[in-house]
Amino acid sequence: SMLNIKKIGLLALTTCTCLQVACSESDNSQAQETVADEAPRVPASKFDLSQWSITVPLDLDGNDRADNIGVAEIQTYSHPDFFYLDENDHIVFTSPNKATTSPTSTNTRSELRYHHSLTSDASNGSSSSARNFALAAHKDADQYASIGSRMEATLQVDHVSLNAGHPDKPPAYSVVIGQIHATSSGDKSEGFGYGNEPLKIFYKKWPQHEKGSVFWAYERNLPTDDPNRTDIAYVVWGNNWDDPADPGDRGIALGEVFSYTVNVHQDTMYLVFESENKGTVRHEINLADNVDANGNVDTADHPLGYAGDPLYFKAGTYNQCSTSENESWRYPACPGTGVWETDQADGNFARSTFHRLVVSESSPAR
Repeated sequence: SMLNIKKIGLLALTTCTCLQVACSESDNSQAQETVADEAPRVPASKFDLSQWSITVPLDLDGNDRADNIGVAEIQTYSHPDFFYLDENDHIVFTSPNKATTSPTSTNTRSELRYHHSLTSDASNGSSSSARNFALAAHKDADQYASIGSRMEATLQVDHVSLNAGHPDKPPAYSVVIGQIHATSSGDKSEGFGYGNEPLKIFYKKWPQHEKGSVFWAYERNLPTDDPNRTDIAYVVWGNNWDDPADPGDRGIALGEVFSYTVNVHQDTMYLVFESENKGTVRHEINLADNVDANGNVDTADHPLGYAGDPLYFKAGTYNQCSTSENESWRYPACPGTGVWETDQADGNFARSTFHRLVVSESSPAR
């Protein structure tokens, strides 16, 4: 659960005894500065980030890939534009359309990655099995940090890109706010190790609409160059991502708070979406076979789904409005200059604010 940071009483920090003489204003001022020095106001001071690292849309080390802030470093890290606490002590994640990306993606992100290890150096060298969870069907499931896992988040999406070169492509005007990701590996002999995503939770809003849509997608677990490797989307509120119709009252507005729970128990992923205005929506899918969330066999998918893959959670703002002009359906050629002040003014960015983010053991009940 969210960390409850207890503020140390100022009297305990002043040098004044305060027994018979009131402490002076200067003593109190000094105490306040001491508290500020000891507890920097960063996301990790209000959220339990003890097993999270983050990728941010920056390249401060000049290696042409997005910077990763490790588990130890994130405990005192924030960025005034892309990763910070707002006035309500919620975490804000911002990602422009154009910035440095990770090596395997053309989409920018300000996004956390969970490490299923209890060591503080989880992001820097511990084994793959220690850092990830597995499905019960995995042949080496007992060697992983856990079998299944659970992530809960309460958030609002504040902004998605206002512009897209190819508005008809499904990822235009959208952001991913939660994921389950598989790890990549050199050994793909059993059809695993491609680093695909059994879950991406999306929010999408067309610029001319008052409200947007929430949906989630399952990516078929296939090689990168396989034309059948595509995302199968399921609507939660509003419309599917290829439907340009106005969702109206069925949709979710920017700034409107909602929650999701991703509970992977044994081999099944149970999804619960909750909104004060829209109620509760539940979906489920077995991740260890090729039966889709509607109960139909998908002959194009890997017959064992993600049964052989190490898995991990991600959460934050994964901007889907890629500036790439590749012909694939995945790339909407969104505008962006790479200068944050300009792109912010032009509305070419994505932003979400998380009120709550918790990872725990899976449970049989949804």
